[in-house]
Amino acid sequence: MEGGAYGAGKAGGAFDPYTLVRQPHTILRVVSWLFSIVVFGSIVNEGYLNSASEDEEFCIYNRNPSACSYGVAVGVLAFLTCLLYLALDVYFPQISSVKDRKKAVLSDIGVSAFWAFLWFVGFCYLANQWQVSKPKDNPLNEGTDAARAAIAFSFFSIFTWSLTAALAVQRFKDLTFQEEYSTLFPTPAQP
Repeated sequence: MEGGAYGAGKAGGAFDPYTLVRQPHTILRVVSWLFSIVVFGSIVNEGYLNSASEDEEFCIYNRNPSACSYGVAVGVLAFLTCLLYLALDVYFPQISSVKDRKKAVLSDIGVSAFWAFLWFVGFCYLANQWQVSKPKDNPLNEGTDAARAAIAFSFFSIFTWSLTAALAVQRFKDLTFQEEYSTLFPTPAQP
């Protein structure tokens, strides 16, 4: 059976960066990585304001430090998760066992679905806190573009992580099909 890069016979090949960057799940992972940088970078750089009447900074999202902390934490952890799974994408062709490949893809499904959920929660939380923010807390509208960018890219991240999970489900189906095909039609031994 000729085809995808899922078979144990394909394992152990040389690393091909061109093939890696053309894979849809790798492209989505890089996009998710960039979105996470935008979210936590926006909040860290311009998500906290100073007031002339107060000594301490406060969060731009309704003076709620939990909102800023959640956005930064989810952004940083998603950044690290993307790096981890990009490394797995690089290593994946060298995994010769179909069972180990299935475990890697199952973890990708679970982690991607989990992150889609966390980004959904983050989008709802940040959007709600932004909606109830009082104009008197930020009369000069400082950091409003960054706050809106964090909300927008949290929303976009829901879709990138959901698509990554959907692609991982498709990879899992391909692996399962290949395992069954190899069991039913073993390749004859070469003389």
